[in-house]
Amino acid sequence: MKRLATLLLAWWAAAAIAAPLTLQPVAPNVWFVQGEAALGSAQNRNFISNAGVVVTPAGVIVIDALGSPALAESLLEAIRAVTLQPVRYVVLTHYHADHVYGLQVFKDRGATIIAHEAGREYLQSDAAQLRLQASRETLAPWVDAHTRLVPADRWLHDDEVLELGGVRLQLRHVGPAHTPEDLTVFVEGARVLFAGDLVFRGRIPYVGQADSRGWIAALSRLIAAAPAVIVPGHGPASTEALADLKLTRDYLQYLRDTMGRAAADMQPFDEAYAGTDWSAFEALPLFRAANRMNAYNTYLLMERGAP
Repeated sequence: MKRLATLLLAWWAAAAIAAPLTLQPVAPNVWFVQGEAALGSAQNRNFISNAGVVVTPAGVIVIDALGSPALAESLLEAIRAVTLQPVRYVVLTHYHADHVYGLQVFKDRGATIIAHEAGREYLQSDAAQLRLQASRETLAPWVDAHTRLVPADRWLHDDEVLELGGVRLQLRHVGPAHTPEDLTVFVEGARVLFAGDLVFRGRIPYVGQADSRGWIAALSRLIAAAPAVIVPGHGPASTEALADLKLTRDYLQYLRDTMGRAAADMQPFDEAYAGTDWSAFEALPLFRAANRMNAYNTYLLMERGAP
């Protein structure tokens, strides 16, 4: 019986590795793949985030590396269907697990990894190692003992323009927000903005220990940039960038307003949460999975007197 289970697992793993990802076009020579609106699991290979692809005459630029090496391999197969150009660069919007566990696949094939230097601290932290250790158990076989954390080859200190084959990408540091190292990637000619996890389109964002005040300010700056298309870190691309940017911003502001009042009044969290009207957001995907945790983290943040 154990042997049968092992064989079934191996068959399932091989079939899933071969499962292709679908490149969705957002502009000429610009695509993305869309992760599921779900929590990472062995069943979905940790495919819960998006990744971008920009093809130029001199090579390919990938934005984020997905949540497992198997997914990165599948993304490379999808890229080969539209171009034979190699992947020259991978730009990371931030160092969260669902965006970086595929990095080693691109690194081993010669791509240059670019990220903001503020990501170094997390990458070298015990928290990152513990998260990887836990993922090797909960996301097996897609994340295993061979999965490793990959540092950037180029750590950015300031905003930068990355040019390849005549295509210009503006790399902008907008953290600390969702993370200290948040980068956005703006493809100039196409006016496509890869926003990373600053934007969770059509679903509740994961707030974690984020600087929500900085996040709200960053979203306001992105709104002012008026991109034609926005590709969020999670969810479908949108030509209604303003509405999607505002959804995330309004949710974060609501958390700060409601939990800030509760903390200032020294109202217990459970009582404050139960008495808050969540009707504007409770129909969104992952509300039940993430909202209470988001509210609690924001409550603690405001309780500490965060501005």
